[in-house]
Amino acid sequence: MVLGLAAWPALAQEADHPGGKTLVVGTDFGVAPWIMRGANGPEGFGHDLIVEIAKRLGRPGVEIVDVPFSGLFAALFAKRIEFTVNPLNITAERAERMLFTEPFFATGNGFLTRAGETMKGFEDLKGKSVSVNRGTISDTWATANAEKYGFEVQRYDSFPDTVQSVITRRSFAALNEIPTTVYAASRNKALTVAFKDFNGRNFGYAFRLESVEYRNKVDAVIECLKAEGWLAKLYEKWYGTAPEKGTSIDVVYPGYGAPGFKNYDPAPHARACT
Repeated sequence: MVLGLAAWPALAQEADHPGGKTLVVGTDFGVAPWIMRGANGPEGFGHDLIVEIAKRLGRPGVEIVDVPFSGLFAALFAKRIEFTVNPLNITAERAERMLFTEPFFATGNGFLTRAGETMKGFEDLKGKSVSVNRGTISDTWATANAEKYGFEVQRYDSFPDTVQSVITRRSFAALNEIPTTVYAASRNKALTVAFKDFNGRNFGYAFRLESVEYRNKVDAVIECLKAEGWLAKLYEKWYGTAPEKGTSIDVVYPGYGAPGFKNYDPAPHARACT
């Protein structure tokens, strides 16, 4: 039997995202409370979210592969994972190489320091060291602004390592996403979030460029989780406070993907939540 050209994309999607098999996704563990290692396995906001998404997609289970952030995109493009489920910032540069879901978590720069330290703005970083998780958007920001504000950048392979550098006084601040730093400070009285820079960034899941159909399926589930208030309740469970209203955690965007970025499909579609 000779298949028509139109059948090949569908076959490729089924091979990359097999409906009857465990969903295989990737993240870097240790970014609390997104995904952490608990007594019974992975746990956290990101864990509960992808488990619910897999359930609604009809997948029989989830395997979350622990990949250092610096190797996450390589794992995606090599098809070791179906898509990323870490707290990944949607950026124009990344959107050139990957498909994003619609935004579902608002964030920005959080500067975690030892308790008692103060920071009123970026100028207070002059002559100090800032630790970052290698390859993240925090690393990108620090690299771009180190000379401007006169600070040194220290790079580590995990967020906990950046926190340890602050505790041991190897660096003044650990730079990461605001929710991540807020949670870390809530778990350790020796730490505080000295400065928050809300700057309009948002998290989304990233897919390979050819995974349009499956990206859209996942996007549709995320829309339902927002519309039902499920996502906001999950945020409150793990972060200990209600999310700010009118942000990407409850705003349902038209079309599929991230508005304003490449590969966004603005065409409206009916929402069918189950």
